[in-house]
Amino acid sequence: MRKFVYLLAFIAFSSSSSFVLTAQTVDEILAKHLEAMGGAEKWSKVKSVVQNTKFTIQGMEIQSKSSILVGKAFRSEIEVMGNKMVQVVEGENGWWIRPQMMGGSGEAEDMPKEMVKVSKNQESVGSLLLTAKMEGSKIDLVNKEKLDGADVFVCQITKKDGDVGTVYLSASTYLILKFAAKVNLGGQAVDTELKFSNYKAVDGLYFPFSMETANPMGGGTMQVDTTSIEINPALEAAIFVKPVKK
Repeated sequence: MRKFVYLLAFIAFSSSSSFVLTAQTVDEILAKHLEAMGGAEKWSKVKSVVQNTKFTIQGMEIQSKSSILVGKAFRSEIEVMGNKMVQVVEGENGWWIRPQMMGGSGEAEDMPKEMVKVSKNQESVGSLLLTAKMEGSKIDLVNKEKLDGADVFVCQITKKDGDVGTVYLSASTYLILKFAAKVNLGGQAVDTELKFSNYKAVDGLYFPFSMETANPMGGGTMQVDTTSIEINPALEAAIFVKPVKK
């Protein structure tokens, strides 16, 4: 259950033919990816996002709402079997409320540093690749492969803290189809893989409305479907403030 909680929070990620990619090619592919996502000008105007999603796992539906102040703060609310978990990250700090069934007390608690690290990327919106570039991570295009019969560019992201992730970018649409990384979930390093599909435009910006990952409870997959996205809604600062225990 602990791993399941960590993976839910982390949400808001063949055959090969080797070839050499120059630094200029890296820039060209990233530029085409940005254009496919809607363009730099439109993304620069996104200051806040509210996203509602539905998790489907072993026939059970889990509702989730994410409220994001881009680059500043993130809040998620997840409904599981009539219980709500709240998770908030702001800057380098985070807190959460977990019901007893999820190993919590039902009160606001400081979030473990490892969980803040896993969740902090959710303050960003748009693209794993473009976020990595803005953060100064190293991006290498290392190969070209087949993914489900389609050509993809394989991009390796190396963050400043040494964490490594692999992005599979469609060679025809330049949209991200898969992300793979080793993630620390509850003190255990776990291989995580996310598949993205069903891209749709919202105010001219493209988001994957469907995501699939391994079932954290064991066996099969978990499906995550976005039901709505709102761009630049007004968000009250109070929703990111840790409640004081009475």
